[in-house]
Amino acid sequence: MPNTRSSAPPLKFRPLVLPPKLTNGDFNEFILDVIELVGAENVEIITSKDQIQDGTYMNPKHSHDPHHILEQDFFLASAIVAPRNVGDVQFIVRLANKISFPLWPISIGRNSGYGGAAPRVSGSIVVDMGKNLNKVLEVNVEGAYCLVEPGVTFHALYDYLVANNLQDKLWLDVPDLGGGSVLGNATERGVGYTPYGDHWMMHCGMEVVLPNGELLRTGMGALPDPKRPETMGMKPEDQPWNKAAHLFPYGFGPYVDGIFSQSNMGIVTKLGMWLMPNPGGYQSYLITLPKDDDLKQAVDIIRPLRLNMALQNVPTIRHILLDAAVLGNKASYSSKTEPLSDEDLNKIAEKLNLGRWNFYGALYGPERIRNALWETIKEAFSVMPGVEFYFPEDTPKNSVLRVRDKTMQGIPTYDELKWIDWLPNGAHLFFSPIAKVAGEDAMMQYRLTQRRCQEAGLDFIGTFTVGMREMHHIVCIVFNKKDLTQKKKVQWLIRTLIEDCAANGWGEYRTHLAVMDQIMGTYNWNNGSFLKFNEILKNAVDPNGIIAPGKSGVWPKSYSQIAWKL
Repeated sequence: MPNTRSSAPPLKFRPLVLPPKLTNGDFNEFILDVIELVGAENVEIITSKDQIQDGTYMNPKHSHDPHHILEQDFFLASAIVAPRNVGDVQFIVRLANKISFPLWPISIGRNSGYGGAAPRVSGSIVVDMGKNLNKVLEVNVEGAYCLVEPGVTFHALYDYLVANNLQDKLWLDVPDLGGGSVLGNATERGVGYTPYGDHWMMHCGMEVVLPNGELLRTGMGALPDPKRPETMGMKPEDQPWNKAAHLFPYGFGPYVDGIFSQSNMGIVTKLGMWLMPNPGGYQSYLITLPKDDDLKQAVDIIRPLRLNMALQNVPTIRHILLDAAVLGNKASYSSKTEPLSDEDLNKIAEKLNLGRWNFYGALYGPERIRNALWETIKEAFSVMPGVEFYFPEDTPKNSVLRVRDKTMQGIPTYDELKWIDWLPNGAHLFFSPIAKVAGEDAMMQYRLTQRRCQEAGLDFIGTFTVGMREMHHIVCIVFNKKDLTQKKKVQWLIRTLIEDCAANGWGEYRTHLAVMDQIMGTYNWNNGSFLKFNEILKNAVDPNGIIAPGKSGVWPKSYSQIAWKL
């Protein structure tokens, strides 16, 4: 696109922070070209501390991390730019290459607990892919898939199915909160709770703007759709996809999709996702486990049930305080400021008619299939003393089971937001190690993380999310973001937990900006060959290091790892 600005002196924008090695003149020249392309309404320049407000989940701010564990402005954008189309993304990428301007692509900016929309390198421009690129491009009933842009939230996709009378034919899989991006969550390898709960596993076919501005379609999407007269002259991004692009993910040759998940190798502009055909019947349930150490036996019961698919969906084993925090803040249960004791937790469990651990699952299919599965599951768990079994109608109207009942059938909710208010000025940080589906491993990991939380003066709040052969152990570190002493303890806690878990062979599957380098450093088998390979790829496809430098601990050669490592 030629530069057609008038010769009048340009306005001098002065962002609060600039990218490394770039001047204010560089920034102004770049941002004026971008404004000319996308319009001033699609550009916000961070020039005042008044703009650094934490916002809310429903109204996120893209300038910084709203759940900041360091200073509020530690990870700060210089500007936020919203492309209107794929061509805009390509132009911005090519422009950034000229002066090595770092870009931080986001979908919706609700990467809550992992850094939000904040860039790893302060001064980066946040590329807001979700503001304008927010269309459901296709829902295919016969193939049971959809094609979406980055700004399509789980709730928006659900509304699309309802508006088009498709909700009785196709279900989507949703995470705990319905406001996140379908594309963004999948590329971060997030999870939901139906049988389609592994979102990355369920993606099929991607369109990506590479760091040189070129457009790529992966898998079968790399095979052109047979040419038709009406498609001649179309831009590549507008051309129809191959008919099998969202049915078979691998195509031919090296399977490259993985390098665009949790990565800085490109900007994903479209994503195919498989949807679940209506199973013909559904029933959610709760099994309460009365004692803290029941976790061990329960996990050993769960493993064969999950492997044999008697447990069809992605079930969860939730600690009592996670459920309690959805139903009220800490002050509603106790006047204590220190971590709650076993006696306190037992009283809360009794008050809420819950267990110390609570297992949430669901049954899918015709009634005779559900009944057979339920008898199998009940029989397996009935060997445990004191367990109780519930369906939603057996619980109060505000019960967590009634919330999970919606989530496990693909209906978006927002109730899980409430646990963040466990403490005043509540913010949260996720610590997410992977665990073996074995009772002994689960107890070891739980006891270790619980003890470290107590040493930091915080209550343990967490859940085990059961995949096919592993468990995501999600430790929900809730803290008062206006308490500087507590924030320092949270920094100590997350770094100590990373070290502790690595020493036991446990690695995290996803993490916050502040500890990406540390976690990548734990994946260091054979002298760090994994990171070295990622660096080779990064420097090959992005020689100027413009796409999300530092994402997942992968730095381009133009950035000193020693200088940038936190």
